[in-house]
Amino acid sequence: MRARLSDIAQQAEVSEATVSRVLNDRPGVAPETRQAVLTALDVLGYERPARLRKRSAGLVGLVVPELDNPIFPAFAQVIESTLAQSGFTPVLCTQTAGGVTEDEYVEMLLDRQVSGIVFVSGLHADTAANHDRYRALLARPLPVVMINGYVPNIGAPFVSCDDREAAELAVAHLVALGHRRIGLITGPDRFVPVQRKVSGWRSAMTRLAGVAQSDLGPLAELSLFGVEGGEAAAGRLLDRGVTGVVCGSDLMALGAIRAARQRGLSVPGDLSVVGYDDSPLMAFTDPPLTTMRQPVTAMAVAAVRALVDEINGYGAPHSEYLFRPELVVRGSTAVVPTTARLSYARSA
Repeated sequence: MRARLSDIAQQAEVSEATVSRVLNDRPGVAPETRQAVLTALDVLGYERPARLRKRSAGLVGLVVPELDNPIFPAFAQVIESTLAQSGFTPVLCTQTAGGVTEDEYVEMLLDRQVSGIVFVSGLHADTAANHDRYRALLARPLPVVMINGYVPNIGAPFVSCDDREAAELAVAHLVALGHRRIGLITGPDRFVPVQRKVSGWRSAMTRLAGVAQSDLGPLAELSLFGVEGGEAAAGRLLDRGVTGVVCGSDLMALGAIRAARQRGLSVPGDLSVVGYDDSPLMAFTDPPLTTMRQPVTAMAVAAVRALVDEINGYGAPHSEYLFRPELVVRGSTAVVPTTARLSYARSA
């Protein structure tokens, strides 16, 4: 089907003259505008002119956990787009419970002679896992980059959100609202991001909320990731009188909200809830979720650039890039209830 300039221009929201320059591969068009025109071609079902078809620089594997947590599709989308802009063809490998394992995906990717692999929240984040699997890949040699998790003595770039700081900022927000009995809900403690969140929460609770380290144990609940895990953990913390909770993921935070409502409590009237990730649609939950935002785009772009540098032989720094989280205040947190304030005053 022959491409009509007017249709493409309307889809890309540019002039027909701009579309003509792009289709004829002429200079003078901004990269983002050129990409908008090419995307419009794809959306409308037109075939790109031969001169615009970039030869793939190679395949790159992208191994992510299950896609039930919307933060993982968010990472995958940016990583795939950035790889494509660099000329690479991404191969998405999604893990599911009882399905293909990370190691099995790696074998498939090696059979396809990939140029490199990006791991998102993989076994590199699990301190109980055998990390020799990554040393073996690097010894091939095969460039790899790992997101959200860190393994000492692995010669590869790591990209992480600063989980310790995220927990500290979340506690500081709740303390500023008058909360002192602040619980923590997160995943199993064998994972590096969990260990860092626990550390940040404990530090902030003693420094900002005035809670002794010896009293923090009952306020932390390590559960399974997901809505159900958050709900179960929140139920136990509500029995212990918490007025606010810091959660290790947005899904766990939604579970905490469900637990409060099942007891006839309101969020944030009776319980303030802080999530983690700022995954898509969290601004539209009921109430809109206060959360710690991972800078997904910046992290994903940094990971791809580091991988491409490794593939091209430039040697990206073999260290951890830490990205700062951002507190996004919405409707799930509020000033501590009056009864709790009176209780704090009597115990002071």
